[in-house]
Amino acid sequence: MILDSHVYCFEPADAPAGHASGAAHLRWVQAAHASHHQPAWRIRDRAPASSRPRDPEGRHDLEHLPEVQFRADHQRGRVVWTVEGEDHTKHFYPPNLRSLEYTPHSLIGEMDYAGVDVCLLHTDPMLGRDSAYLGECVRLYPERLRAMAPVDEWRIRTQPEAVIGELRTALEVHGLHTIKFIPPLAYLDGPAPWDDGPYRPALSFGVPVFFTLGCGPGDLSGRERSPAEQRQGYLGELAILSRWMERYPEAVCSLTHGFPWRAFLEADRIELPEAIWEAFAHPNLHLEVCFPVRLGDLFDFPYREVWPTLAELVERLGAQRLLWGTDMPFQNRFCTYRQSRAWIERYCDFLRPEQLAAIMGGTAARLLNL
Repeated sequence: MILDSHVYCFEPADAPAGHASGAAHLRWVQAAHASHHQPAWRIRDRAPASSRPRDPEGRHDLEHLPEVQFRADHQRGRVVWTVEGEDHTKHFYPPNLRSLEYTPHSLIGEMDYAGVDVCLLHTDPMLGRDSAYLGECVRLYPERLRAMAPVDEWRIRTQPEAVIGELRTALEVHGLHTIKFIPPLAYLDGPAPWDDGPYRPALSFGVPVFFTLGCGPGDLSGRERSPAEQRQGYLGELAILSRWMERYPEAVCSLTHGFPWRAFLEADRIELPEAIWEAFAHPNLHLEVCFPVRLGDLFDFPYREVWPTLAELVERLGAQRLLWGTDMPFQNRFCTYRQSRAWIERYCDFLRPEQLAAIMGGTAARLLNL
C-alpha cells in the first residue's frame, strides 16, 4: 500500500470554510502568506517584492492586519494585494489550482496517476476549519481518504469546553480519524506551554495526534530569528512534547513535515544535533519524511542533498517510525506527484525493500489501523 500521510483538500480562499465569513478566512490567508518563505513579486513586471506589507509585525494579529486590498484571484490560482497602487502576489498556493481550491476529486485524479492508494487529509486555518467538509471528502472516497480533526489551538485556554465539543463532533459525528495540533497557534493566546492545564483534555481522545511544531513563542515575536535561535526554540518545543508524551505514554504521535530542515542547513547539508533525538525515547513518536515541499526552492530533483539525512533517520529511528508525506498539492510548486515518490523509490537504493515499504505506507497504515 502506498499511503501519503500529508495532503490537503480545501475550499476557495475567500469562502467561509468553517470561519465566521469569507473575509475572516482571508485574514488567515493574508497572515500565512506574509510569513511564508516563497518569494513575492510585483505583477506588472515580476520584479521581486517584499511580503511584509501584509503583516509587518509578523505576529498573526488578525484584527490589525494592514489594509492592502488582499483578495483571491480565482482565474490564476493566487492571491493579490496592492501596495502604493501596484499589485503583488506570491505562490504559496501552487499555480495550477482552479479557483483557489483543491477538491477531493482533483486529489483522487492525482492519486490515480501517481499510484497512491490512500491519503490522510491535514488541516490548517489558512485552508479552513470545517470538519464537516473534511468528513464529506472522506464520505465521497471512503476507501481512499482519511482526515484529521482541526483544533482552534488559540481558544483552548479561554474556551476549553467549546473546543473539546468541536473536537468530539469532528471525530464522532463527522467521522474524522486523527487530531492535528499546531503549537505556534496556541501561542497566539500567550507564551504558556501547551502540554498542561486545559490542553490536556483537548488532546486526550484516544486517536493519533499529529503535531506541527514551530520554534517556540518567539515565532510570533515579529523579530527575525537567527537559525541558531530557531534551532534552540525547536528543541524547546520537543521538550514540551516529551513532557506531554510522558503523561500519555499510550498516545500515538507523529511530527508533521519532519524537522524544520531549513533551520538545520549547513551549506548544502542538513546537520542534526544529538539533542533532537531525545524525544524519540518515547516509542510512540513518529516522523514524517517530507523534503521536496520544504526545500524544493533550494535543491532540485532527485534531492541528492537530503539522501544522507533520510539514511540517518532510518538508522536512528527505524523505518517503522517514518511515514512518507508530500503536502500535496503544495509540493507541486517544485515537483510532480510521481516525482515525490520517485526520489525515494528509484534513487535511495540504500533502503531495503522492507524499509521502503514501511516508509511509503506501512507505518502510516499501522497508525491509522488500515
